[in-house]
Amino acid sequence: MNNQKIILPGGAGLVGQNLVARLKARGYTHIVVLDKHAANVEVLRRMHPDVLTECVDLSQPGSWQAHFAQAGAVVMLQAQIGGIDYAEFERNNLTSTQLILDAIRAGRVDQLVHISSSVVESVADDFYTQTKKIQERMVLDSGIACPVLRPTLMFGWFDRKHLGWLSRFMQKVPVFPIPGHGRYLRQPLYAGDFCNIIISCIENRITDGVFNISGHEKVDYIDIIREIKRATRAGAAIVKIPYGLFHGLLWLWALFDRNPPFTTQQLAALVAKDEFEVIDWPGKFGVRCTPFAEAMEETFRHPVYSNVVLEF
Repeated sequence: MNNQKIILPGGAGLVGQNLVARLKARGYTHIVVLDKHAANVEVLRRMHPDVLTECVDLSQPGSWQAHFAQAGAVVMLQAQIGGIDYAEFERNNLTSTQLILDAIRAGRVDQLVHISSSVVESVADDFYTQTKKIQERMVLDSGIACPVLRPTLMFGWFDRKHLGWLSRFMQKVPVFPIPGHGRYLRQPLYAGDFCNIIISCIENRITDGVFNISGHEKVDYIDIIREIKRATRAGAAIVKIPYGLFHGLLWLWALFDRNPPFTTQQLAALVAKDEFEVIDWPGKFGVRCTPFAEAMEETFRHPVYSNVVLEF
């Protein structure tokens, strides 16, 4: 099994970088990563020169589709998460998905694992949520048997967006702003645990089911920020500011940054009163649920991976 070809479309992002490290640790030797982000592809190449990595745009047909011939498994990871241009979400979440599904059929791939998102059951209505809902339906309607995994907000090594960006910002400023009261319930999921679930799907030949993969600990946003401060030993003061002011500052930021790290749409999603189903995924997939504080320590104190920063 460790010699089978595993293809990771979008594999240079948060989950993909974590998954490559864990697949290699389990002895997998034939991993193919396809991703359009040149800088993050280069990071992966430096760390894992033995992994076949190509910088390609998955929303355009190309020679990359030939890799799918007789592949053992595909883990569909590509996703546009942030940004303010709907066309980018459409290309990277929808057009790419159709091309990958076509390549899976043509290549007679043995197994697909689709990475969806908990936002498909969210009350939020941003571009990411809209396109992830359509993407999941495309996969389920494709006729290709596969498990669909819906993770909540993730953190871990190589986190360029969420907690990773917050931790780096916290270490650069004397004051860290919190919107409103900060008591916005989160169910953060450790990327290491999620990657172990993906590997379990591959190794146990799980071919169907839709699974809500939520963090087992419910933590308020402000307490996540406090835990980041503890784990990183940052000196910034945590200060609450009015929600309206915070929203205005993000709006102003977006005027000068085409790809801001945090948008007003994401702020709205943060304060939405979502609470996601918690299933017994440790029992279902035979993996350990890492306690939140321990996972934060592993994320921010690892001697190698905690120092690797991906680009947006």
